[in-house]
Amino acid sequence: MKIVDKFGRGRPVFSFEFFPPKTSEGVETLYRTIQRELAPLEPAFVSVTYGAGGSTQDLTVELVSTIKQQFGLDTMCHLTCVGHSAPELAGILDRLANNGIENVLPLRGDPPRGQDHFARPAEGFGYAQELVRFIRSRWEFCLGGASYPEGHPDCPDRDADLLHLREKVEAGSQFLITQLFFEPELYFDFVARARAIGIAVPIVPGVLPVLSLGQIERFTSLCGASIPARLHGRLQACPDEAAMVQVGIEWAIDQCRALLDGGAPGIHFYTLNRAYSVRAIMESLAVPV
Repeated sequence: MKIVDKFGRGRPVFSFEFFPPKTSEGVETLYRTIQRELAPLEPAFVSVTYGAGGSTQDLTVELVSTIKQQFGLDTMCHLTCVGHSAPELAGILDRLANNGIENVLPLRGDPPRGQDHFARPAEGFGYAQELVRFIRSRWEFCLGGASYPEGHPDCPDRDADLLHLREKVEAGSQFLITQLFFEPELYFDFVARARAIGIAVPIVPGVLPVLSLGQIERFTSLCGASIPARLHGRLQACPDEAAMVQVGIEWAIDQCRALLDGGAPGIHFYTLNRAYSVRAIMESLAVPV
């Protein structure tokens, strides 16, 4: 089913994001986690990320296909401009369509490891909206889009960043998922600004349940998000990582409640391939499990 058709049905759209494990054992562990712990939560859809430089291309396609076919979950495949020509991207999109995948998240992507700046691939694309237009020209996928409540790290002008986002929506993105953030006010301000310039598609907040202070400091440094002083202080005061996980759960519960009460159309959880925190949050939100 196309993800855009899941919105506007009177209930929040909950979804989970996974990344491709580095080993075959990790893949099997992920499948077990999905089957035993996360599929029973009945997410509206799940997504699978794409490695830097297209490094997980085959595995990402395999994961979204297997999750859909074996576990009956609607899936969305991330797809980046990095390291691919237009003909190569066309081959990947044909494979996805042949495997019954209906949803794609077109992204510019981060530079490959060891490179400081994104470089347009030969015969490829330099911006996500170019990839969106390319997909729209030949395929019938439902297309999502990434968005940044605190601004894209490569675009310090937040107003310009929002105009680029509108271009992506005008090119064919049908819903948006935000980068991680921790203060609900950032999301509501971002949505208000997006609506003011004519972006009318659903904007789903992306929520990351914190697992450790070091992890979240590393993630936010890469994506340009901020850590609230109150959250940072609570994590610093934790005696061990188990306590940090609990703080992350409690913070995410309060964050999700505020987002849903304020009218967010759902929550997209960055699971990091783990189930414990997401299950605890969903149970606290009284989502049937």
